[in-house]
Amino acid sequence: MTEPDFRQTQYAFAAYIRNPERNPAPPGVKPERIAMYHELFFNNVKTFISSGFPVLKEVLDEAHWLELVQDFFTRHRSTTPYFSEFPEEFLAFLREERTGHPEDPPFLLELAHYEWVELALSLAEAEAPLASPQLQQNPLQCTLSLSEVAWPLAYRFPVQRISRDYKPKEAPAEPTCLVVYRNRQDDVRFIEANPATYRLLQILETQGPTPASDCLLQIAQELGATDPEPILAYGADILRDLGQRGVVGAYVPT
Repeated sequence: MTEPDFRQTQYAFAAYIRNPERNPAPPGVKPERIAMYHELFFNNVKTFISSGFPVLKEVLDEAHWLELVQDFFTRHRSTTPYFSEFPEEFLAFLREERTGHPEDPPFLLELAHYEWVELALSLAEAEAPLASPQLQQNPLQCTLSLSEVAWPLAYRFPVQRISRDYKPKEAPAEPTCLVVYRNRQDDVRFIEANPATYRLLQILETQGPTPASDCLLQIAQELGATDPEPILAYGADILRDLGQRGVVGAYVPT
């Protein structure tokens, strides 16, 4: 077999494995043998996707889930050879390629993103900040930094509540603000945050280490508060809680 012929056979082999219903098997290959390869590859991909998105798998019926994974397996061209990075590839597929499917629930992409965040944080190499006595005693005197393994997130749907028994068809009027983080014990947790707390963490995420009082005064100004003292007092309590959880730390210049 010449090199061009071999390449054509490889392409035909790969096309059949991706979608045997639309692509013929290469000539000279026993049907049962190539069917075994298709089943092996597809089941491996399905296993990794199912383990990365267990809630999404649960809320879809089995036929819908299999069709979704087959669509990914057929059409998506992955940029990584590592199975551990397949969940991110699947998320990219949902965001960029999976369009025009009215049977998909409206929360599909947001739920998948939420599940991917949990996985990404569990694998991240960074650590939660060390506990800070100063942050507990005098939080308003601290310069704050957001943990590298804490992500403030806003979703249209309450993704943390979606399950087999709760599958909303329309987004609520108010967005859902969450903080997904890995604590000092390496457990991934989440907090339902109010808009002010979400905004505080968003400021730290975009501006970097910032004095706590500056963050809270900025929020007070954005809210149009004429007296910032209640916001400073409330913010101090929130910062103590976030510090205990390892979501924020007291920034110490090196």
